Amino acid sequence: MMAEEGDARLGMDRRIERRDFLQGAAMTASALAALAVDPLHAAGAASQPASQDAAGYYPPTRTGLRGSHPGSFEQAHALRDGTPLAAAAPTGEDYDLVVVGAGISGLSAAYFWRQRRPDARILILDNHDDFGGHAKRNEYRLGGRVMLTNGGTMLISSPRPYSPEAAGLIKDLGIDPDALEASADRSKVYRDLGLGAAIFFDKETFGADKLVRMPRGSGRGGAPDAAALAAALAQAPLSEAVRRDIVRIETGREDYLPGLSIEQKMDRLSRLSYADFLVHVVKADPGVLPYYQKRTHGEWGLGIDAEPALDCWGIGLPGFQGMGLDRRRTERMGNTAAGYSATGGSYTFHFPDGNASIARLLVRRLVPGAAPGATPQDIVTAPFDYRALDRPDAAVRIRLSSVVVHAANEGAGVDLVYMRGGKAYRVRGAACVMAGYNMMIPYIVPDLPEPQKAALHELVKVPLVYASCAIHNWRAFATLGIEQVSCPGGYFSSFSLAPAQSIGGYAYPGTPDEPAVVTFVRTPAAPGLPTERDQHRAGRAELLGTSFETFERHMRDQLNRALAPGGFDAARDIDAIIVNRWPHGYAYEYNPLYDPWDAPESQRPHVIGRARFGRIAIANSDSGAAAYTDSAIDQAHRAVGELLA
Repeated sequence: MMAEEGDARLGMDRRIERRDFLQGAAMTASALAALAVDPLHAAGAASQPASQDAAGYYPPTRTGLRGSHPGSFEQAHALRDGTPLAAAAPTGEDYDLVVVGAGISGLSAAYFWRQRRPDARILILDNHDDFGGHAKRNEYRLGGRVMLTNGGTMLISSPRPYSPEAAGLIKDLGIDPDALEASADRSKVYRDLGLGAAIFFDKETFGADKLVRMPRGSGRGGAPDAAALAAALAQAPLSEAVRRDIVRIETGREDYLPGLSIEQKMDRLSRLSYADFLVHVVKADPGVLPYYQKRTHGEWGLGIDAEPALDCWGIGLPGFQGMGLDRRRTERMGNTAAGYSATGGSYTFHFPDGNASIARLLVRRLVPGAAPGATPQDIVTAPFDYRALDRPDAAVRIRLSSVVVHAANEGAGVDLVYMRGGKAYRVRGAACVMAGYNMMIPYIVPDLPEPQKAALHELVKVPLVYASCAIHNWRAFATLGIEQVSCPGGYFSSFSLAPAQSIGGYAYPGTPDEPAVVTFVRTPAAPGLPTERDQHRAGRAELLGTSFETFERHMRDQLNRALAPGGFDAARDIDAIIVNRWPHGYAYEYNPLYDPWDAPESQRPHVIGRARFGRIAIANSDSGAAAYTDSAIDQAHRAVGELLA
């Protein structure tokens, strides 16, 4: 399939914006002139200077391999592997606080510090070429239009209501999620066209390629009509027994654990996987497993073989309708499932670029002059001048492409060494907040106690990929009546049109004849390995060994095979591609199948790992064992409080 002839058919030989970091080379001069953006953005679309101090530096428009992009992790891996540190040149810089990591947790830490110490001088160092961490903004320019999507964390959501501290920061930034939800024009164009969801059955997994439009109510948390679901599945390359069992799982109301109390049912469901539940308790044909295997990838980066049946019930997967389970009982449930089960979660609003807009709001507040405007609506299109981020006279400085390799308590403060442009530099802070990945902190702070180092290594982050491509038009989606496609056997587990959302000065294309963005999700789980951590480690190794061309090839192949009946041609219709690769993706969440469940909170690795060490405190979503924006903010607030106590 992947021979040269196939590559030509997929358009792999076409010149588009993909393999370098430059965005806009394929655009015409007239298209650039048509962009209603500032000169800085226009310059950034045509070329990308390497230094944030240069005019035109604007990372959101870079295409190709993003996320943990080349240049952002190699020095860290060298440190991990024992490469000796280079001699560091003193900068003479001395700050009240140095923050390592410019993600939402690091930016929040700087924000909280300035609230309590308004005159403080702060330096924020980050290994990436852009701020935001996983809150990554991807920005396409095509046909005179700016199109946005998230390159990482997307929703202002949590399984639980926000804490007063996290909610307070969101409010301080002017964000009222409910008001924004009400004012934003979301999904109207798709709804008016009657677009829905579909499943693409691939021949490698199911024996034949087939796109099947699913009835409303099917999928997580839905209640599909049995007859409509059966009619849809009749088109799928599945055996009659599998079709029958899927309908029974989705619409039946049988109690599969009769004679047990609710407490006994929930305890048992917490001790077996959802896959085992379907086959051994529901007694479904094992052929249903490929259909459901990836339903949990979006929450935990794992398949149903590695997630408790109880947690799957908690997030709305089917098969439990007749079992009378109690959503108030969450004793043996993971964080996400327990939260959604008990509270239903908080907030559903998201910006067109995901939580990158939260990072942008924080930066605009911390560094006056970085961007104009004053509202969460105008932040979406606000031009950012990256030259303003690291000016000597600024109270808060953000220095990108700077990999911290050493931090140590020295005297009344902290000495830090970072690498930038192949050279080592030394700075000092009266205090330091480590807001990067837990896994790296033991290498950066080698003086940490050994038990704390071991705890920090325990929380293996979830590897994942958020990819996207800009397309000439989305007629194929409209013709087929779909906006999102689940791919249970595919390399990417799903793809969809980016949400049709308009807010402030940002407007999403309103007709199928206009350009659009298609988003893809991949979580490289490794079924069959003994623990969740093993699966994540294997997935991380896979991502680091995967070329951009491989991601691109699979994107094109899946689109072609699924959308060809609607007239889609990847060789003709794709204009630009961005792949956000996150080998260290979302924070680890304890899993009842693999982790000791009766340990006191104080003995859990994330609590042991985040202990303050002299003038060094730790803040990140890892230290909250929850991959959510409010957790990142909460941990920043805790870390700042520890240092200023």
